[in-house]
Amino acid sequence: MELGIYTFGAVHSDPVTGRQIDANERLRQIVAEMELADQVGLDVFAIGEHHRPDFAVSSPAVVLAAGAMRTKRVRLSSAVNVLSSDDPIRVFQQFATLDLLSDGRAEIMAGRGSFIESFPLFGHDLKDYDTLFAEKLDLLLRIRQSELVTWPGGRHTHPINERGVYPRPLQDPLPVWIAVGGTPESAARAGLLGLPLALAIIGGDPARFKPFAEIHRAAAAEAGHSRPAFTVNSHGLIADDSQIAVELAFPPMKEMMDRIGKERGWGVPPMTREQFERTRTLRGANFVGSPDEIVEKILYQHDIFEHDRFLIMFTVGPLGHDAVLRSIELFGTEVAPKVRAALAARKQVATPA
Repeated sequence: MELGIYTFGAVHSDPVTGRQIDANERLRQIVAEMELADQVGLDVFAIGEHHRPDFAVSSPAVVLAAGAMRTKRVRLSSAVNVLSSDDPIRVFQQFATLDLLSDGRAEIMAGRGSFIESFPLFGHDLKDYDTLFAEKLDLLLRIRQSELVTWPGGRHTHPINERGVYPRPLQDPLPVWIAVGGTPESAARAGLLGLPLALAIIGGDPARFKPFAEIHRAAAAEAGHSRPAFTVNSHGLIADDSQIAVELAFPPMKEMMDRIGKERGWGVPPMTREQFERTRTLRGANFVGSPDEIVEKILYQHDIFEHDRFLIMFTVGPLGHDAVLRSIELFGTEVAPKVRAALAARKQVATPA
């Protein structure tokens, strides 16, 4: 199993001093986080795209390229590219460039996006939410397949007649993942295309998401594809002991979830400490605790999903950067080795002599 980190580059005030962290400082922090993730042996670092004042990253490929110059091994992915409101040609060119700069470590995680600011910003109608993504994903895959592209055009894209798209990446094909939140049809579409699936689990009992993995794999098999990869993406925080993790994580997670819930009209009361504690139990969605607790939970979910990758977001709400860096360090030096060893032992037992 590959283990890694994702972030949206949230901009916030320092929880200790109250000093506002601006986009300039936050972007530099993200590069430092990528560098540390690489140093401690994590497999993936992924960055999301947003077009809001509370997030610093609107162009994941640019920030990942800065990290590419400071890292050697960690894979560099978006999380996600809001493909529906972007140009598939430019997305491919940006990540092909990143792939060249990183010596073949770039990945695209394409999604519709859970925030919708990019749609009016770039002149798109939210009524076209699904058709925009489907058409642009088809074009992205056509560009990935062939250096010279012929495309008939459609409702949201223009015709292309035997035009080259450059530069070409080192990886052939350039990895493209489909990110989903809670739509079984999206899992089926990814499977039918033979594409890996990234599933966000940020609430509820993770076991109820098992059908997504089953649908994804069944659709791939029906279409004649080998089993595509599957990743679980969740929120969390790792500290030296459980109590420290809880005291650090609860205030920023509560602030973020309460604010987003109010903004989106979820109609739910503010998060309580009791609710938060339930989310970090073995059957909860959040990965907040000591290294051993996180190991146990990753292995528990692997029993459910048999997933190939697990990504965790530490930067949920206004959390101090020292706590983020310590989480990354513990994830790479304590959690990852134990998870890899446990899964290797399970595989050895399962393999006939």
